[in-house]
Amino acid sequence: MTRTVWDSSVGKKTVMAVSGLIMLLYLVVHMFGNLKIFFGAGDFNHYAHWLRTLGEPFLHYEWALWTIRVVLVVAVVAHATAAYQLSRRDIRARPNKYVHKKPRSSYATRTMRWGGIILGLFIVWHILDLTTGTAHPGGFQPGHPYQNVIDTFSTWYGDVIYIVAMLALGLHIRHGFWSAAQTLGAGNRTRDRALKTIADVLALVLTVGFISVPVGVMTGLVS
Repeated sequence: MTRTVWDSSVGKKTVMAVSGLIMLLYLVVHMFGNLKIFFGAGDFNHYAHWLRTLGEPFLHYEWALWTIRVVLVVAVVAHATAAYQLSRRDIRARPNKYVHKKPRSSYATRTMRWGGIILGLFIVWHILDLTTGTAHPGGFQPGHPYQNVIDTFSTWYGDVIYIVAMLALGLHIRHGFWSAAQTLGAGNRTRDRALKTIADVLALVLTVGFISVPVGVMTGLVS
């Protein structure tokens, strides 16, 4: 039964919708956490420490954080796999390019695939930079996330990578939220305008919220 659902296009789109909403929820929480950097090193570092002690004493140190990470990895892999397989299925079904392009397709719709690739590469870089410290500029300091963020956004390439990825994220969310709503049956003639507005607002708020951090470092507001 599970295999039958997964093999169908509707099943893959449903997996994409559910996994996308899981990641969207995480992004909203993550953005608010990132904004704590504007309140200084003490607040930001305390928040990072709190994430690792979440659930104590019922849960051991970092158990809750690792649970969140595992759920996110599963969501990302499921989302990317379903997207890739749907893309391959679409190419096989229509091997020849359309003679006339669809004028109504939005820029976000036309760049969803490239946006997904950009975000996938960004996730790898982001983990290597601020989680493991492998690709971090300068000396990575475990337990000092505030200084690590300052180090990253004190480099031109750190700013460029992050800002480009967040712009791609905004476009991805704008189209993805709308698609997920349609897939899960939330859309109808009376709700479509509201759903489009929510998609636009979410995309704008998350893009501005995330980009405000490197901009804050570049302008000296965060130092």
